[in-house]
Amino acid sequence: MGYRNRIEAKLDKCREEGRKAFIIYQTAGLPDMEGTKDLIRIHEEAGTDILELGIPFSDPTADGPVIQDASYRSILKGTNLRKIFDAVEDVRKDCDLPIVFMMYYNTILYYGVEAFVEKCASVGVDGLIVPDLPKEEQFELQEAVDKNERAPLIIQLVSPVSADRIPYILKGARGFVYCVSAMGVTGQEGSFYKDVKAYLENVKARSDIPVMMGFGIRTAADVEEVRDTIDGCIVGTHFINIMEESGYDPQTAVDYIHTFKKELNK
Repeated sequence: MGYRNRIEAKLDKCREEGRKAFIIYQTAGLPDMEGTKDLIRIHEEAGTDILELGIPFSDPTADGPVIQDASYRSILKGTNLRKIFDAVEDVRKDCDLPIVFMMYYNTILYYGVEAFVEKCASVGVDGLIVPDLPKEEQFELQEAVDKNERAPLIIQLVSPVSADRIPYILKGARGFVYCVSAMGVTGQEGSFYKDVKAYLENVKARSDIPVMMGFGIRTAADVEEVRDTIDGCIVGTHFINIMEESGYDPQTAVDYIHTFKKELNK
């Protein structure tokens, strides 16, 4: 039997159990690298289904002020891709949580596309979200991914303006489709696109893989209107805020994850 990608295995399990997937974003390198590793393990123990690990970048154009600031502070602490790879490799000794790198393409290019994909495969990175790399420009990265069965999946993003391109974007897509639920950048606190339900229903009707909603979500109540349409949701900015406010208190993370999952699947 061939290698089974952790993202797909986890989402299959969610479907079998009849529940929605809960995905959380955290910035790598905060509160520091050891704290990042501790938090990854906490996510697995608390029941986060998939972790989006943000790779700090100097110009994170898809992100709002909170994640931009987190990225900047992480860089000031000396966080870089090599240290993040080392951290993932270390946690993989005792942690099987699916991990997706959320990053910008310049970081991949600088590392070298093939070398980057091979490193991801060897340390256990399961997926990639690259918001500044449209489908039309993914051929080099996809070619490198196709050479290694353990390579991370390229997670496709769609937005409310993607309607005519959805079939093209989702052709051959794996893992899940990331539906951007608001126009603009991350962290807009529930300011969703006005026709978000119709938009998500359109994506769902055309997708063969699970549909996840992200951008601006704080609590499960934020997705109540579309809960029957989506297969799960993604929280980023709000989680960073509560971690910062609590001084990265482990119990605060656990309580938030437990509460959100319970309300999402009530």
